[in-house]
Amino acid sequence: MSLIHPIISVTGSSGAGTTTVKHTFEQIFRREKVSAAFIEGDAFHRYDRAEMKAAMAEQTARGNHHFSHFGPDSNLFEDLEQLFVQYGETGAGRMRTYVHDAAEAERHGSPPGTFTPWHDLPPNTDLLFYEGLHGAVITDQVNVARHADLKIGVVPVLNLEWTQKIHRDRATRGYSTEAVMDTILRRMPDYVHYIIPQFAVTDINFQRVPTVDTSNPFVARWIPTADESLVVIRFANPRGIDFPYLISMIHDSFMSRANSIVIPGGKLDLAMQLILTPLILQLMERRRRAR
Repeated sequence: MSLIHPIISVTGSSGAGTTTVKHTFEQIFRREKVSAAFIEGDAFHRYDRAEMKAAMAEQTARGNHHFSHFGPDSNLFEDLEQLFVQYGETGAGRMRTYVHDAAEAERHGSPPGTFTPWHDLPPNTDLLFYEGLHGAVITDQVNVARHADLKIGVVPVLNLEWTQKIHRDRATRGYSTEAVMDTILRRMPDYVHYIIPQFAVTDINFQRVPTVDTSNPFVARWIPTADESLVVIRFANPRGIDFPYLISMIHDSFMSRANSIVIPGGKLDLAMQLILTPLILQLMERRRRAR
């Protein structure tokens, strides 16, 4: 953790909705004139698309049917932790980008499914913003979580997460339902060991809960809308959180526990604005005083 070079980490599984949360942070940064260095978790995968396909085939041939993007063998956890350490100490570091599709390929000049070359972070930024799978990961070898000043978990209930992933992978990647199901099953051990434990060390979790039937995500015809959802917001440390103010500003919200508030799904952006803006400003004030 760093006073002068703070780090914000948004972590969540594939299909959880971390990109939506990132967009809210971008709005806050623009409004409050905060300069952020953005890091995508996919940049710290060990393999590009073709290499990962070959590595999975090799692992399967060896009898390992659970090799996945979620685990340490396919990610550069040590490099990610080192980036957090270096940025916290100096405000500098190196990054790259994983190119997902043709639009990104045109923007970055690298083919889809590959990485851009490593390059320096932009200079003189106010904070580092990470969004991806492993922003609070802890293993026997690394502890990424301890270096982040604000850790946000994005955690839909599991069937909703799967529904979102199935629809995304079928619509944007051309996968069949069976292929997505195989991916979910393959990832499950790594999901349990490396994704879920992060949400016990995050500062705030946003968990979306559908109010419609998602009992079988593999046959769901559409993703539940925001208006068909509630969001449970859990604070690891509720001290200093003005719950009466939040409830007065977010209609139809209520407290479910001493550290949790439940809001209508359509009010998520408003809630994040109200909750996260003061926390970001606190980080900036700490930075100003430390300098």
